Amino acid sequence: MQTKIAAPLFHSSNVLRHAACLTLDGQPTGDRTQREGDAKIQSDLRDRKTHPAPPAARSRRRTKRTSSPVGSIRIGVSGWRYPPWRGVFYPKGMPQRRELEYASRMLSSIELNGSFYSLQRPESYARWYAETPPDFLFSVKGPRYITHILRLRNAEKPLANFLASGIANLRGKLGSVLWQLPGSLPYDPALLEGFLSLLPHDTDAAAAIARRHDDKVKGRARLGFGPCRPLRHALEVRHESFVDPSFIALLRKHGIAFVIADTSGKWPEYEDVTAEFVYVRLHGGDELYVSGYSDEALRRWSRRIRQWRAGKEPRDARRISPERGRSGAARDVFCYFDNTATDEAPRNAIGLSEMLGIARLGKAAAPE
Repeated sequence: MQTKIAAPLFHSSNVLRHAACLTLDGQPTGDRTQREGDAKIQSDLRDRKTHPAPPAARSRRRTKRTSSPVGSIRIGVSGWRYPPWRGVFYPKGMPQRRELEYASRMLSSIELNGSFYSLQRPESYARWYAETPPDFLFSVKGPRYITHILRLRNAEKPLANFLASGIANLRGKLGSVLWQLPGSLPYDPALLEGFLSLLPHDTDAAAAIARRHDDKVKGRARLGFGPCRPLRHALEVRHESFVDPSFIALLRKHGIAFVIADTSGKWPEYEDVTAEFVYVRLHGGDELYVSGYSDEALRRWSRRIRQWRAGKEPRDARRISPERGRSGAARDVFCYFDNTATDEAPRNAIGLSEMLGIARLGKAAAPE
């Protein structure tokens, strides 16, 4: 039976004018290759359920997954193609081409990293859509050409090229766009204001910008996003000068989520809520990209995620701004583990999912 994606909670003032876009469609792919592979994937999942890796809190009672009227939670990993995961997270002998198909039935979301390094092709996005279940969501990382090379300046054409490069083929599985700034880029209010004002907040606006692309994607552009849907953005900063209440006010003005990042103390670590959803990146408990999270640390994050989902904030939240985010309305929460140098990332993601009662382990319905 097909699983549908409920409409996300997205009430920022600069997005309300797009009220007609408050629907996401998770449609069955009908992909023949995927249908033929489902039996093998489900067999792997059943075997994993019988002989699982040891994620935390397996003995905890699992509850039904929540729907977006009370805030949805997505727990995932940053990327999925990592040699150390093979034979550990991925069953031994599984072809690499099947890894996304498998990971998407173990986790509810994944960050797409390839788009950060170069413009991906429309057929790649279409394939990723086809390989994942109907209720799955991707977060797509914005190009480093915009954030690290141009450093947010003169971003109009590169933004159009990115939006025209094929992300439209993710359709209802396009959850949010992540913009990661380099650690060498300081806070410049005027520069950031100019960039944030360019970002589209629904797919109709994204399509309009995409039509302004240049020859970089000529002959391979994908401009049709389908039915109008909200488009969410999150910003991760890595320079201490962003510890400024005016920065938080700017994000709230534009409805952009401040990325709550655990970075082993290397970059600013704050928990301001600036949008109607929360975006969390966990880069490693003690060593960036390498170390895992203990059960105690995962329980701490599970408590915080429950608070954010309920429209609240942790009492001990460390904030840049003295003003709390708007409370009351439930929020969607995205949380990604980026400690991907070992197999800790998927292990931690599954452990946290179990603590939150949203584990997909052996439960995910195969796409039709």
